[in-house]
Amino acid sequence: MDIKTRSEIQAEITRLANKYQRTDNNISLLAVSKTRSATEIELLINQGQLCFGENYLQEATEKIETLKEHDLEWHYIGKIQSNKTRLIATHFDWVHTVDRLKIAQRLNDQRPAELAPIKVCLQVNSSGEASKGGISFDELPTLVKEVNQLEHIELRGLMTLPAPADELEQQRLPFKAVRAAFDSLRQQGVDLDTLSMGTTNDFEAAIAEGATMIRIGTALFGARQ
Repeated sequence: MDIKTRSEIQAEITRLANKYQRTDNNISLLAVSKTRSATEIELLINQGQLCFGENYLQEATEKIETLKEHDLEWHYIGKIQSNKTRLIATHFDWVHTVDRLKIAQRLNDQRPAELAPIKVCLQVNSSGEASKGGISFDELPTLVKEVNQLEHIELRGLMTLPAPADELEQQRLPFKAVRAAFDSLRQQGVDLDTLSMGTTNDFEAAIAEGATMIRIGTALFGARQ
């Protein structure tokens, strides 16, 4: 796959938003920078990209420190182990992969008082894969209520990483289910605004189904070594 510039990806996002008649076409681009160097990230910063997603905590905290003179927004998008929550709560602005109350409580309790509440998406297991993180659709409403009561967490929306599929219509199905859950919660009065869905291989399907934030790594940085 050819590496695309940030502006080329943004143009593709706009094209797809128009194709699927998205009236809410304010779709943000999260650059997935796991395994990428600070130098590679700076190339994207120079193109105007300010939001970056990381999976590996030690690597991420080093890059956050190296690049601290830039006004960046850091998103944690990896699996969360209980013993890592303090570092996440201290260094990140967003967390996309919360799928149980224990983790949310630890992030809440360990968020430094001088920082704004940490923004959270709840990860939904939209494909029903045992190997994938995420909460089930049935368990979601209860977790939403519990997380919404935490003082230092700002619940923003839902995230999913479904099983890979080759056909566009197959790709759309899990995103459609997560969008339905999102809409249902909003209709019940839950204040949500973020659907973190779609990666390099399936972001058209995600945009078609209402994604407000897409997570792109390979198309911006090239294939990982």
